[in-house]
Amino acid sequence: MAKKDLKRGLLITFEGAEGSGKSTQIKLLADYLTQRNFKVLVLREPGSTTFSEGIRKILLDKKNHFICEKVELLLYLAARAQLVKEKIIPALKEKTIILCDRFQDSTLVYQGCGLGLDKKMISMMGKFATGDIVPDLTFLLDIAAKEGLRRAGGSKDRIQGRSLTYHRRVRNGYLALARKYPKRIKVIQAKDISRTHDEIKKLLEEFLCH
Repeated sequence: MAKKDLKRGLLITFEGAEGSGKSTQIKLLADYLTQRNFKVLVLREPGSTTFSEGIRKILLDKKNHFICEKVELLLYLAARAQLVKEKIIPALKEKTIILCDRFQDSTLVYQGCGLGLDKKMISMMGKFATGDIVPDLTFLLDIAAKEGLRRAGGSKDRIQGRSLTYHRRVRNGYLALARKYPKRIKVIQAKDISRTHDEIKKLLEEFLCH
C-alpha cells in the first residue's frame, strides 16, 4: 500500500470473540501502516487512559463476580466516554489512523446479546458516550466460540469465564451486526495469521481507494 494523504483521521476497530486474534492482527497492521509513514495510534477497550485502565481491572477481575449487568454496562460506557474525549477525538483531528481493540459493537453483543440487556437502550447510551462517533471500518475476526476459548487458554478473566452458551450468543450477535452493517463491518475467518493479515490489508486498501 502506497502512502496516501488522509483528508481526515480514521477510526478502524477490531472486533471478535475471545481468542480471535485481535491483538496480533492490530500489531501487524500497525507495523505495516507505520512502515508506510502513516500516523498510527493503537488503543484498547476498556483501557488506554489511566481512568479507563482502572475500570478495565475492575471489570475483568474474577473477584468482582458480584457486579450486576447494569453496572457492567455503565462501567464499559464510562471507560469509552473517557477514551473518546482523551484519545480518539484529538487523534482524529491530527489525521491519525486509530486502530482500536473493541468499541461500541462489543457492548452491543457482550452486554446486549450476551447478557440480554436492551439493545436499543445500549445503542442510545452508546451514542451519548461516544458523541455519535462511529468506526469508519470494522474488522470482525470470526471464530467458533469453543475454539476461541481454547485459543485464549490460560487463566480466564471474569468475562472469559462465562458459559459457552454465553459466548455463542456473543458470536451470533457479532454476525447479526455484520449482516446489518455490511459496508462497515467486514467478516474475516480467524484462522491462519498471515492470511488474515493479508485479507485485512486488502480490505483496507479497497476502503482507502473509495
